[in-house]
Amino acid sequence: MATKTAIVFAGGGSLGAVQVGMLRALVEANIPFDMVVGASVGAINGAYFAARPDSEGVEALANFWRGLRKTDIFPLSWLDTCRGLIKRRSFLLQPASLNQLLDQALPIHRIEDAALPLHIVTTDLLSGAETVLSSGELRQALLASAAIPLVFPCVKIADQFLIDGGVASNTPISTALALGATNIVVLPTGVSCALTQPPRGLVALALHTVNLMSMRQLVSDIEHFRTLTSLHIVPPLCPVDVSVFNFDQTESLLQRAYTQTLRWLERGGLERTKVPGALTIHSHAHEH
Repeated sequence: MATKTAIVFAGGGSLGAVQVGMLRALVEANIPFDMVVGASVGAINGAYFAARPDSEGVEALANFWRGLRKTDIFPLSWLDTCRGLIKRRSFLLQPASLNQLLDQALPIHRIEDAALPLHIVTTDLLSGAETVLSSGELRQALLASAAIPLVFPCVKIADQFLIDGGVASNTPISTALALGATNIVVLPTGVSCALTQPPRGLVALALHTVNLMSMRQLVSDIEHFRTLTSLHIVPPLCPVDVSVFNFDQTESLLQRAYTQTLRWLERGGLERTKVPGALTIHSHAHEH
């Protein structure tokens, strides 16, 4: 049977920059991919890569990340928040900024226009089921996959109310398997393992908590699926003292991830299936 390789992008807020560094190393090494699966911020990175799966596309994605600011995605406004509380709406932030950002940045408009088959993972808000979007308007699909509960509104597509793919499956290894992948390369974002204080603010704390849950789930998924398929996890960075809400360290995250992934490839990383140490529960508290 022919090998079918999927590249799977996890979620993780501003740590999504790590995946761009990983991608640069994988593309330089000419690793071929047959499909792209992504959830949350990983769906945005995955969509960009699926549209332009070459070094120029990865560099364009890196430039997109370099230009990102917290307010581009999380436009905190006391007036809007108060208005929302009065109206009893079910989310803190309007997605208008993210919507505009995606509209300007995406190289394609429909999922099926991607050069590589693209699958975006969302969660059905009513049933909790993982819902995979493989065709349709790309921007709406990405807004749904990145709709962090309570932070952004759910997105209605067809007759479904959809939210962040990370709720059902932040690193959708099972989706890639169901789509016929026989070889899966996972790009996790990792965790902010070297913070000395919890992130401040509702949105920052929500993102941080969701990311911790996601990476715990990823470890369980790796243990479960590595006996069922050929599974390779690109190691995330460690230590990381950047919160998933902080977009000021993009260049450093990109470069560190690129260098580390090159080293991982040179050491035969694509032949191993173990859980990277950076994903196991650990602390850097004694180092401070």
